[in-house]
Amino acid sequence: MQATAYTYDETTRSGSVLLDDGTPLPFDAAAFDAGDLLLLRPGQRVRIEVTGEGDARRIVLVTLQTL
Repeated sequence: MQATAYTYDETTRSGSVLLDDGTPLPFDAAAFDAGDLLLLRPGQRVRIEVTGEGDARRIVLVTLQTL
């Protein structure tokens, strides 16, 4: 699934993305670390993997979107 980086805190390595429908979805340090990223800037396109549905939906991986 693709999204756009919305917020990112370097100290906690957590933040949020905006899904293509505009829905914000937070991610934690574990999801950030799983993508082997060093930094994330708002506006970057990212690829995410999500588990669960509805209110239980959470991001388990954030990585840069590549062609």
